[in-house]
Amino acid sequence: MAVDFDQEIQDLRTTMSSVREVTDLAALEAQIHDLEQQSAAPDLWDDQEKAQQVTSALSRAKAEFTRVTDMDQRIEDLEVLVEMGREENDADTLAEAEAELGKITKAVGELEVRTLLSGEYDERAAVVTIRAGAGGVDAADFAEMLLRMYLRWAERHHYPVKVMDTSYAEEAGLKSVTFEVNVPYAYGNLSVEGGTHRLVRISPFDNQGRRQTSFAAVEVIPLIESTDHVDIPENEIKVDVFRSSGPGGQSVNTTDSAVRMTHIPTGIVVSMQNEKSQIQNRAAALRVLQSRLLLQKKAEEAAAKKELAGDIKASWGDQMRSYVLNPYQMVKDLRTNHETGNPTAVFDGDIDEFIEAGIRWRIEQAKENANA
Repeated sequence: MAVDFDQEIQDLRTTMSSVREVTDLAALEAQIHDLEQQSAAPDLWDDQEKAQQVTSALSRAKAEFTRVTDMDQRIEDLEVLVEMGREENDADTLAEAEAELGKITKAVGELEVRTLLSGEYDERAAVVTIRAGAGGVDAADFAEMLLRMYLRWAERHHYPVKVMDTSYAEEAGLKSVTFEVNVPYAYGNLSVEGGTHRLVRISPFDNQGRRQTSFAAVEVIPLIESTDHVDIPENEIKVDVFRSSGPGGQSVNTTDSAVRMTHIPTGIVVSMQNEKSQIQNRAAALRVLQSRLLLQKKAEEAAAKKELAGDIKASWGDQMRSYVLNPYQMVKDLRTNHETGNPTAVFDGDIDEFIEAGIRWRIEQAKENANA
């Protein structure tokens, strides 16, 4: 069936019109101009932390602006390519145009998804915690597989990631791991990954080669910002210090630099061990604790704690996505029904389509709840 280039290009232009409206390019240009002035200040690097914030914000704003304006140019170039192919009746040129149409359609879809991220915390960076659930050593190994999946996803997008705490399992894999993805909209994108993930495979740890089902829980929270006000009285916090440990429980630090922070009223526990000093680990733990308390506070105010953070049990009846490696190959999201027959690609970080489907599903759920 021949491609209706005219209709497809018109649809792309319509979508980009909505993207430009939501992005507000004029405001973005003004922001870039202001940040450029700040970055040109001769005393900028007197405060290194502020300087890094300014330069990072400028880089992100420019990238966002270019992402939109370059897409407009790509659509115009596509239109010219189609006209050339038609005028010369050149099948190769039209085939090239069709391939480019597919790439542009995918890229515009990703931009459109960004415009759907309008939640209170969607613009924030994200803190992700993965915990092994039911399934013994297979679950711990699965937790490590999920960590690699998210790290590879971030690597594909050139997103900076910082692993903040790692608790290794005795035989293999991870009991838990916490990492930070520090880019705008990381929370908006990754929040739909929160829930219980289920793996079915022939266990590499079973000498009888039996099929094993294991679970891991993924929790995603928005990163606290300086504008947030979450005051925690000192008498509500219990702080324990210990030595950082590596795989198999081996000590990787000769000093008690790791920190475990417990919020006594709620029982929330945060541990950090990947910073170089106890002071840095304590600051990181406090920031994550504040983030969790902020999210809990907002959830209680909205009577939606289950929707925002949830009680993730990592067991049967609670899963949101299944990864099946045996007796067939499939990854399926049980909320959106989005699926693929290529688990290898998924575990290698190819999860954008799952994230996009999750965001669209969340928007539809919100609409249905509003109309109920």
